Amino acid sequence: MKPTKIRYQVLFLIFVNVVINYMDRSNLAVAASEIDKEFNFTPVQLGLIFSAFSWTYLAFQIPGGILVNRFSPRILYAFSLIAWSIATVLQGFAKGFASLFGLRMATGVFEAPAYPINNRVVSNWFPDNERASAIAVYTSGQFLGLAFLMPVLSRIQLEVGWKGLFVVTGLIGIVWGIVWYLFYRDPLKHKSVNAEELQHIESGGGMLDKQQGEKKTAFRWTDLKAVLSYRKLWGIYLGQFAVNATTWFFLTWFPKYLVDYRGLDFIHSGYWASVPYLAAFIGILCSGFLSDYLVKKGVSPAKARKWPIIIGLLISACILGANYVHTPGLIIFFMSLSFFGVGFASITWIFVSTLAPKHLINLTGGVFNFIGQLAGIIVPIVIGLLASGGSFAPALVFVAVLGLLGACSYIFLVGNVERIKTVDDE
Repeated sequence: MKPTKIRYQVLFLIFVNVVINYMDRSNLAVAASEIDKEFNFTPVQLGLIFSAFSWTYLAFQIPGGILVNRFSPRILYAFSLIAWSIATVLQGFAKGFASLFGLRMATGVFEAPAYPINNRVVSNWFPDNERASAIAVYTSGQFLGLAFLMPVLSRIQLEVGWKGLFVVTGLIGIVWGIVWYLFYRDPLKHKSVNAEELQHIESGGGMLDKQQGEKKTAFRWTDLKAVLSYRKLWGIYLGQFAVNATTWFFLTWFPKYLVDYRGLDFIHSGYWASVPYLAAFIGILCSGFLSDYLVKKGVSPAKARKWPIIIGLLISACILGANYVHTPGLIIFFMSLSFFGVGFASITWIFVSTLAPKHLINLTGGVFNFIGQLAGIIVPIVIGLLASGGSFAPALVFVAVLGLLGACSYIFLVGNVERIKTVDDE
């Protein structure tokens, strides 16, 4: 019998999860100008609200990584989706800075396990030579979804106001959380997957979900010390910070930048804002499929996996060009080129499952996302401070420099692409 293709159905479910995940991160960016008018926030206050999600999202990454190793993705992801969506609905009833800040923090708490769960599911369902493509597909959900959603979210806000925007987006997530629970199963528990597909996955390095049952041991602080002690892992941690730095600019300040600093009207800004997300979507797909293609052709993982990330981070620094042009078309060109670079660099999660010790993959994923999400706190606040003087140019310089530093981390810290081995993996 031929292997079934159930893993691609699972990948579609993760893709939609990511679309909803980023919809609920970015709806605040769409609503920011109207919220600002109602509450009269300063740029620094708005920067703090933009960053509020990441304070708790970051703080719960390591606990989230532990939870992912203890609970089924079916149950944990359904709970996470529904809980953060309820917090999103409640944002539509916020009365000022404190309540909006607190609800954004609540959203961050419940979204924290999402990407470690994604990594676990893909590690279980996909062999090594398909994993970069799988990661590229589900990661592209954050870009493709937002490319089409930006105009839609802008139109929803125009029809029902910024409060209605949060209610509508939250209700979508609640419904999808139920769908996930009804349809997702781990490989060994899925009734439709056949033995040939399981063999294809396992023989290619996929982990199924066997090791998850074997490794439900108590958390040890020595494990955390281990994943913080390797130069290779620090290379991918810092690189993820750089990728997220540009991403968080687009998730927070970008629509407001177009409206308030570049003079575009609200509806047109929604359409203009969709273009860079499409560019990022193209970038991530090109990177993932190119990387897997090169591996299948015998190119070393060091080149096939690392160089798309390095090249993408270098391209992301092109955001600086927007400081020197004045027409909407050219501004969007440089923004799109930069975000294409971010997309091209966004297969970074492949290095978690490739480099981390086998028994520490989930914890490494938590630390990786923890350090990467520091950008969600630092970048919006720093941009708010840099833009307080009335010019956005210093903020774009700041974002460009972080992209260059991220490329350097992959060049000088990651080194050879090979799994770190410990005595616990033997």
